[in-house]
Amino acid sequence: MSAVPLKVSSTGCVAFYAPKLTSKRAQRRADIVRTRAECDDVTKPSEASSMDDSRRTLSRRPLIVLPLAMASASTARGTAHASEFATPEAMAVLERKGPIAYSDEEWKQRLEPFSYKVLRKEATERPFSSELNKEKRVGTFLCAGCGTPLFDSRAKYDSGTGWPSFYEPLPGAVMEVPDFSIMFLPRSEIRCKACQGHLGHVFEDGPPPTGLRYCMNGAAMRFEPEQSA
Repeated sequence: MSAVPLKVSSTGCVAFYAPKLTSKRAQRRADIVRTRAECDDVTKPSEASSMDDSRRTLSRRPLIVLPLAMASASTARGTAHASEFATPEAMAVLERKGPIAYSDEEWKQRLEPFSYKVLRKEATERPFSSELNKEKRVGTFLCAGCGTPLFDSRAKYDSGTGWPSFYEPLPGAVMEVPDFSIMFLPRSEIRCKACQGHLGHVFEDGPPPTGLRYCMNGAAMRFEPEQSA
C-alpha cells in the first residue's frame, strides 16, 4: 500500500492520507487519518496509593506501529519507514516537542506530581475529583504546564461526566491527535499546542454550537478568574 507524506495540517492535526477508513469522524474529513503523536510507557504506580490518583494507562508505544505501518511504502530498495515521509513538524509532534519544551526531568521539577502524570504520561484523573469541574466563575482555563490559555469559561458546561467539559477551545490553543490506547476504539486526544501536554479527549456528544465535548483533566489546567475593571 502506497502512502503519502505525513504532515501537520493548518488546524494542528497530524495527518497522513490512507485509501479507506471506517471512522465516521475521519471520513467526514476527506479520509484523513490523524496519526498518533506520542507513545508513552504504561503508568506504573510505585505505590498502591497511586492507583487512587489515576487510572492505569495503556502503553501507546507499541500501538504507534499500527498507523505508522500504514504509512510505510515499498520502494526499489525495500520498505521505507514512515519517518522518511514525515515532515519535520509531524516528527516534532511524534516526539512530543512543542514550541515550549523541557526535558522529562525538568517537567518533573516544574509540575505537581499528579499534573506531571497527566500532562506528560497521559494519566487520567478520577471523575469528580477536580475542583475545576465545579468552577463557575468567569475567567480562563490555562495549561498547568506552560500557562497557555486553553478555554474560556463561557464555553464550559456541565456534562455530568465528572470532568471539566467545554464545547470549544480558544483559537489555536490545542491540537488533536488520534489515540489508539484502547484497541478497536480509536479516540481523539487533545493536547496543549504549545507544550504538547496531554489534556484529555474530544467527543461528538457535546452541546451547540459545535456539538463537541472537550473532556479535560482538571489536573492538566489551572483557572485564572477574570479581573474586575
